[in-house]
Amino acid sequence: MSDARNSILTRLRATRDAHPPTPPASDFAPIEAKQWAAEERLPRIRRLMEAVHTEFLDATKADWPQVLREFLAREGVGSLLYAPGTEAGKQLVEGGERGPIPTLIPYDRPLEDLKPQLFETIEAGLTTTRGAIAETGSLILWPTAEEPRTLSLIPHIHIALLRTDALYDTFLQAMREQGWAQAMPTNALLVSGPSKTADIEQTLAYGVHGPKRLVVLVIHQ
Repeated sequence: MSDARNSILTRLRATRDAHPPTPPASDFAPIEAKQWAAEERLPRIRRLMEAVHTEFLDATKADWPQVLREFLAREGVGSLLYAPGTEAGKQLVEGGERGPIPTLIPYDRPLEDLKPQLFETIEAGLTTTRGAIAETGSLILWPTAEEPRTLSLIPHIHIALLRTDALYDTFLQAMREQGWAQAMPTNALLVSGPSKTADIEQTLAYGVHGPKRLVVLVIHQ
């Protein structure tokens, strides 16, 4: 290294050490200012998500399995993949009138064993959510070993359960109130609508990289 270069680097290091940078203070005030009345959150979420082709159903804690079964029957959907180890999976099996449609397929085997059905015959997948965000019109998905990402990614129709007691103004509020800092997920997702992509001419195509339809089943508390 030349003497001139060494001298310059020495002066730069001395300046840096004498005046260490002060990290900027965290200021979430602009985000925290985004608030909506409790009764406005769901209509806003619904409006934003319907604008990108998301569909909505309404139900109660007691009747959502039957509402879901009736919807699938109307749509001619013959098979539904679900997570049997979750509370929602147990309620789905126990609730609602039995019938030939849909065939309930539990995700209780290794993925390799499910592949023939998953990519050929299974038409819909059911997942829970951790809530929804009013600011952006997004669902919070939190895949787990019991309810893996496969359920919402591979079937042509993704049906997501959304409780009305889990609606948040902003992503920041959801992270704080759910304690994400103490238990960060390995894979959290924000979903606003069905899978879509566009070519160079901006022509939208749905379902290329995921579900063609996203149906939010709102469970009113």
